[in-house]
Amino acid sequence: METKLSRIAELAKNDPKMKFTSLAHHLDAECLMKSHHELPNNKAAGIKGTTKEVYEANLAENIKALVSKMKQKSYRPSPARRVYIPKQDKGKKRPLGIPEHEDKIVQKGMAPILNAIYENDFLDCSFGFRPKRNCHDALKVLNVYIEKRHTNYIVDVDIKGFFDNVDHKWMMEFLKERIADPSFLRLIARFLKAGYMEQAKFL
Repeated sequence: METKLSRIAELAKNDPKMKFTSLAHHLDAECLMKSHHELPNNKAAGIKGTTKEVYEANLAENIKALVSKMKQKSYRPSPARRVYIPKQDKGKKRPLGIPEHEDKIVQKGMAPILNAIYENDFLDCSFGFRPKRNCHDALKVLNVYIEKRHTNYIVDVDIKGFFDNVDHKWMMEFLKERIADPSFLRLIARFLKAGYMEQAKFL
């Protein structure tokens, strides 16, 4: 899989306008099995209560069934389980969606494919949710600008409820600039439409 991802990254870098037409087939049994094993243990379960340990008890059959559903285009992610975690300021809480374990597997399999394409397009000054980058790296760069370069002002912005309000239609249009695999795009669209469950209500 690493060789395949390297090839995708190379093609994406060499041709910034290239559209990838065949991506979904990379989500095979080997990829999904690897994704399962890389997921952390003892994490909160989704709406069906399936933990990694429970899924692993019949892992080969579960992965086989998952691959079959994806090939038949019948795989649909379950709604995430909505929970709230405390925020640092003023006693507020941040909503968090907990997917089913099987959905986590598919997401983890898709992420490196998307990274292989889009890491070549992102600006070097971007740090959010990128592999091998974190907030400490961003602070180091910011520290250089503040201490060693002429700085007039700093803008601190937080978009309220960004992920709750992002336009899914436009997100899919942006993805189509680089991805022309209908099966892969269908998977992403189904995740966006999966919604979440809160207090036994689908939202």
